[in-house]
Amino acid sequence: MGEAVAAIDCGTNSIRLLITEDGRDVERLMRIVRLGAGVDRTGRLDPAAIERTRAVLAAYRDLIASHGVSRIRMVATSATRDAANAADFHDMVRATLGQPAEVITGTEEAALSFGGAVTGLDGTGPYLVVDIGGGSTEFVRGHRTVDSAISMDIGCVRMTERHLPDDPPTAAQLAATVADVDAAVARALAHVGTGPATLVGVAGTVTTLAGIALALDHYDPARIHHAVLSAGTIEELAAELSAMDHDTRAAIPVMHPGRVDVIIAGALILREIMRQTGFVEITVSEHDILDGIAASIQD
Repeated sequence: MGEAVAAIDCGTNSIRLLITEDGRDVERLMRIVRLGAGVDRTGRLDPAAIERTRAVLAAYRDLIASHGVSRIRMVATSATRDAANAADFHDMVRATLGQPAEVITGTEEAALSFGGAVTGLDGTGPYLVVDIGGGSTEFVRGHRTVDSAISMDIGCVRMTERHLPDDPPTAAQLAATVADVDAAVARALAHVGTGPATLVGVAGTVTTLAGIALALDHYDPARIHHAVLSAGTIEELAAELSAMDHDTRAAIPVMHPGRVDVIIAGALILREIMRQTGFVEITVSEHDILDGIAASIQD
């Protein structure tokens, strides 16, 4: 038997845990805590959001202990890069987990996401991996390793809070979101390039859209992993979700309750990425930054 390791990814919208042993998933969990709620507007983490995160982290700590994990790496991303009171979050993590969280740069986040996303894909690339998070979206181009990467502040929570106060949003609000996203995507693609590649999408927005497109009656990671969605399907989903009210979106079988209010912004981000890159399809991966974090601490 090999040693068990634990990876924790604390993002703007969710906190996730992966425990692996001998390359096998022992636990893979996700909880929506919305740590980054209001950060784009206030520049600070809400104490209630820190407490929500603490409660989940404490449960993760106990689960980690029950599996005899030898090494833990916790990574904190967009929300804690932006917040003026990030020290409150870090004090909580040390008190709860017994070790600090690493606040990684957007470029480091992109590299970890890439490493997880391309695991199990045929060939050697090139790949363009897009990781649509709550606070930011990472763009990473490479083969088996990263050639170029950039992180842009156009996550689904950030764009929802910034532009989409109504539900369903107005045409003007949708247009403002698209304008903001388009400018960021253009800058990102100028950095990572737009040459031929396999487009790979990771994280909750993309996997949820895949579940909807597959008409699943429950969230099924095995069917979602490596599903291929066409650009036309993404166009249709973005339009349909943008026209739905909250209750209609919440009734979609694969929709996590914590994603109902931010899936429109997420779908628009993915749609604009596909429009600007010209890719006709995207491969969905259930493997992402969590897998990259776990791999980074394994022998």
